[in-house]
Amino acid sequence: MKLDQTDKKLINLLQFDSKQTTKQLSHQLNLSVTAIYERIKKLERKGIIKKYVALVDKEKIDKSFLVFCHIKLIQHSKTFLSNFEKEVLKLEEVSECFHVTGDYDYILKIYVSSMNAYRDFMVTKLTTIKHIGSTHSTFTISEIKNATAIVL
Repeated sequence: MKLDQTDKKLINLLQFDSKQTTKQLSHQLNLSVTAIYERIKKLERKGIIKKYVALVDKEKIDKSFLVFCHIKLIQHSKTFLSNFEKEVLKLEEVSECFHVTGDYDYILKIYVSSMNAYRDFMVTKLTTIKHIGSTHSTFTISEIKNATAIVL
């Protein structure tokens, strides 16, 4: 689907604050409430807007220890890859998982409460997954930028 400038502006506004009413959005885009409503529904139907979420303060829920864990499997067989992917989906500490090129096969973004919690996660959950050859963990010092919006 080709997006026009109004669709792009609407998406940017919704990414900034998806709780805005259609009336608020209509004032910002100089369109009727009905036109805004119809555009949003079209973007949802086409799968451009996938879902709406609440972003939480990681400090306030005791999940502010962020780790990027690089995983190398012992072999690149389809079975090993699909087994790893199936198992990593079950790990609630893993917020994102990417299959990547380079020295490692996967990069995981993991939120836990502390170094001790991460150690426990590694020992009791992650390294129990079959076919992991090695891991490399990178611990964050501070968050400089963490954007959820993809600006159009």
